[in-house]
Amino acid sequence: MASAHARDHRYAVRAGFDAAGRLTAMDVRADCNAGAYSVYPWTAGIEALMAGGLLTGPYKLAHYRCEVAALATNTTPAGPYRGVARPATTFVMERVLDLGARELGLDPVEIRRVNLVGPGDLPYTSPTRLVHDSPSYPVCFEKVVEAIGYGAFRAEQARLRAEGRYVGIGFASYNELTGLGQAASAGPRMPFRTGHEGATVRMDPSGAVTVLAGVTSQGQGTETTVAQIVASELGLALEAVTVVLGDTDATPFGLGAFASRQAVIGGGAAMRAARAVRDKIVRIAAHLLEAAPDDLELADGFIAVKGAPGRAVSMLAVTRVAHLETNRLPADTEPGLEATRFYDPIRGTFAAGAQAAVVEVDPVTGTIEILRYACVEDTGRIINPLIVEGQVLGAIAQGIGGALSEHLVYDAAGQLLTGTFMEYALPTAASMPAVDLDHIEVPADNLAGVRGVGEGGTLGPAAVLANAVADALSALGVEVNELPLTPARLWTACAAAPPPGRR
Repeated sequence: MASAHARDHRYAVRAGFDAAGRLTAMDVRADCNAGAYSVYPWTAGIEALMAGGLLTGPYKLAHYRCEVAALATNTTPAGPYRGVARPATTFVMERVLDLGARELGLDPVEIRRVNLVGPGDLPYTSPTRLVHDSPSYPVCFEKVVEAIGYGAFRAEQARLRAEGRYVGIGFASYNELTGLGQAASAGPRMPFRTGHEGATVRMDPSGAVTVLAGVTSQGQGTETTVAQIVASELGLALEAVTVVLGDTDATPFGLGAFASRQAVIGGGAAMRAARAVRDKIVRIAAHLLEAAPDDLELADGFIAVKGAPGRAVSMLAVTRVAHLETNRLPADTEPGLEATRFYDPIRGTFAAGAQAAVVEVDPVTGTIEILRYACVEDTGRIINPLIVEGQVLGAIAQGIGGALSEHLVYDAAGQLLTGTFMEYALPTAASMPAVDLDHIEVPADNLAGVRGVGEGGTLGPAAVLANAVADALSALGVEVNELPLTPARLWTACAAAPPPGRR
């Protein structure tokens, strides 16, 4: 009741295809509920602007017109929420592709193949002037097609249909603009930009390392990720690194956790600071070993001369010199081992993903059972596989909740009717399918080579499940263009479907 709402959108779309299924033009009107007040600092326009700017997703399109409106209403204000407009725009784009395929008599897999931005199209500039840098859209899609078992599905579907069961399959490809630097950060007319982060890396005389980072954690393991980056750069065990996040008494100024930016920008700042400390360690070690800095390597707490077994100095010895035996430092080298650095990638980087689901719908009750679910994402260099997997699975769960059950309902007088968890139906473990999850790693063009992973999983479920339900109910002539896909809504649509002889 008191926090920002999101994703109350309505779209009117005209789309043009050629006979081969290539999308040639889209004309869109998007109305987005902004609520009663503007949410600082993102403004009342964030959902509408993101919807219009990102609607075309990972697909090629030459002719695009989109009129967007942020509508003031008497509901709670709308603000950023995991995925910011893109679960809705992915739903719209993927439904348009499925509807186009059905109208043209084409396979839904083939229509996506001919429209996805591929490696040969890069760098691809979208109709809204966003520059795509990911070559992975077709790779993710083909892998998810294989993972969901599409090759055998149509025969299985026909067999089950003969038994009176309504089974369908749905696909979605999506992209997420992550790690937005100053040139791409949201809200270019706001009085500030959100493109940078800072970090301090400090090594004390015992060899222990403290990282002071401006980024903050929302439970996504940022402390572990930052510690891994710094430990890797310094050739230390993870246990040697302590991370302090978001403490404004101690850390560099931070801009917050949003827009899948923590590993890209905060990790980049930590990497730059760690490299500055490492460079100083190497200079000191080179002086102590009487070797050239370029001939040294860091590993397992030692700085050693390459190809010269036995010629090494421990990290502990270097830290002692840096702090306690400063008379042994090289000329023009200050005491201490500490560096503060900032990082701004200037532009963002696109993460890529594809999802697919097989569902069974019971027209008598309107209920949906998810039989199979697959997801493949390119999140760039993976720092911590367990954290990445948790992020993606959690995002998919959140997306499924929004697709099937979560709904803020107001009465005509503006009274919220779903103000408790008795009425607002969050997903539970019982409603989550097992997910066949896979990753590919194409390094991004930023310091750490990473792409943001926090939001991508939320973008596919609404589109995937709507397309799968529409495919399952195609024999009844039922299309699915409204969310959430509640049993009552599906039962009503099935009950209103004309008898087979009249279709």
